[in-house]
Amino acid sequence: MIQFAWLVPLLPLLGFLILSWGGKKLSKGIVPIIGAGSILASFAIALLIFLQLGDEPVQVKVFEWFAAGKLNVDFAFMIDQLSVIFLLIITGIGFLIHVYSAGYMHDDEGFTRFFSYLNLFVFFMLLLVMGNNFLIMFVGWEGVGLCSYLLIGFWYKNNEYNNAAKKAFIMNRIGDLGFLLGILMIYVTFGTLDYTKVFEMVKANAANKDMLNVIGLLLFIGACGKSAQIPLYTWLPDAMAGPTPVSALIHAATMVTSGIYMISRAAVIFVNAPVASEVIAIVGLLTALFAATIGLFQNDIKKVLAYSTVSQLGYMFLGLGVGAYTGAVFHVTTHAFFKALLFLGAGSVIHAMSGEQDIRKMGGLKKALPITHLTFLIATIAISGIPPFSGFFSKDEILAHAYEHNKLYWFLGIIGSMLTAFYMFRLYFLTFGGSFRGTADQKHHLHESPKSMTIPLIVLAVLSVVGGVMGIPNGHMHVLHYFLKPGFGPAEAWISNPHHFNMHELFLMSIAVAAAGVAIYIAYMIYRKNNILPVDSEDDMTAPQRVIYNKYYVDELYDAIIRKPFDKLSDLAYRFFEIPVVDGIVNGVGNAAKQIGGIVKYAQSGSIGLYLFSMVVAIILFIVTKLY
Repeated sequence: MIQFAWLVPLLPLLGFLILSWGGKKLSKGIVPIIGAGSILASFAIALLIFLQLGDEPVQVKVFEWFAAGKLNVDFAFMIDQLSVIFLLIITGIGFLIHVYSAGYMHDDEGFTRFFSYLNLFVFFMLLLVMGNNFLIMFVGWEGVGLCSYLLIGFWYKNNEYNNAAKKAFIMNRIGDLGFLLGILMIYVTFGTLDYTKVFEMVKANAANKDMLNVIGLLLFIGACGKSAQIPLYTWLPDAMAGPTPVSALIHAATMVTSGIYMISRAAVIFVNAPVASEVIAIVGLLTALFAATIGLFQNDIKKVLAYSTVSQLGYMFLGLGVGAYTGAVFHVTTHAFFKALLFLGAGSVIHAMSGEQDIRKMGGLKKALPITHLTFLIATIAISGIPPFSGFFSKDEILAHAYEHNKLYWFLGIIGSMLTAFYMFRLYFLTFGGSFRGTADQKHHLHESPKSMTIPLIVLAVLSVVGGVMGIPNGHMHVLHYFLKPGFGPAEAWISNPHHFNMHELFLMSIAVAAAGVAIYIAYMIYRKNNILPVDSEDDMTAPQRVIYNKYYVDELYDAIIRKPFDKLSDLAYRFFEIPVVDGIVNGVGNAAKQIGGIVKYAQSGSIGLYLFSMVVAIILFIVTKLY
């Protein structure tokens, strides 16, 4: 079955083509069957591959792509432990989100188009994680960027949504330039883009650490754009303009984890690039803290989850930077469970509230939405790092490695964990606790979502509870570590071993859990027991609250120091170069042709006598020229 791995990305691509060509001819009943069915089939094949996979990676060549000089690139896939984990996440979570979308988007006029975009996205995401070289990864990388643009701006009649889509696309292009330069540096240094060959040459010290640090930093710039790290993170909160299933699929479970996959795949480069790894750890930690503080005062249910995503991605990069590659992939996996659940739960709430997203206008939804409430609570506990839920195990593993690497990183990580627990339970209490604060019409229409939406919630809730089992830090019981270790290839000798339960680590774990518990208690006292609501006006906020509520004015800063100066530069270039020089040359050529035509036209008067005279003169000149 592994040799038929090419079917995994092919099926979503076929789904996209059928949905695109079928258009309005397809009924609403058949569209989700095609869309979700293609992903389910891919998941089934991925599961069979997972069951048959051995320790050695399997190369599946589809065709010879191109040859240019010394560069020969095959369109081929590399199937190993790392890629299979991501295949299962992409297709498994993707299928649940497709099912959910059948109910959530049922009345949308772009129903078929939406499913076609989802299928195209899954195709490119699978291409990204399955390729056996950096070039195929880059094709998938750019493809998911395109699909992100299409899905964020799906409701294109709203100009704000179009601006959010353009912002995501442009900021990703900035990071992609760094990624492309990194790929070029890899080819210049090693003469190939094939993973196996590059990693073996790195292992054999074919390049010095300075060069590897440069390559590592360039690759990380690409990861910053795609995975929303400082300073290229501002696109992701705005991307909440897209439909909620888009937020769950792209901005929680798959696309934003592309950077994590890329660095994990190139682990052998980064373990030999200490400067780049340290930068990754620092940027990840700062992003985790920075985004967590912003989440404290946001009132849009999806914006809170968006900044939570940015913060959790920061934890993953912290893990990569300190050498916890298994821990980072583990957190990718558990995060896919509980964050997809949170976004889909938020979508269920928004569906019940007739489109309302402001948590200040919710409250008391516990009884009206029992399934949504229970599953949302499970996801909230999981992301807060409370045992025995999945988020506890993955976050603890990253914090344990951070403690070994640098005690300050661990301490700041604990602070970030406290902030996460606080703003997530703030969100939970304001949404489901207390009394209903919406309108009478909203209260009248409150209802639980249909089964097509609640069943995916239940499945994800179960995974959020039991998902941590694969990473129990107890020697050989750390299933994920021993499964993934061969997938890191030549880097496996440097991959940190899993932690064993001992009194020291139990003490560190207890501190993390206690810190989260304190944060949850504070949130309970403020927003549940005392029923204190967020203020409605910025005028009622303190200065620090206002700054954080406005996201530290980073967007305004970018607007002032980047967009506006470039707008003015563009205006000057238009006025003093485009019009007088470019347009002048083009118009000048046109006017010259017009003038010449005005003169030459007299030679075409239509007079036969003039033509005969011209012919005789030409013959005489020809004879004279030949004689002399």
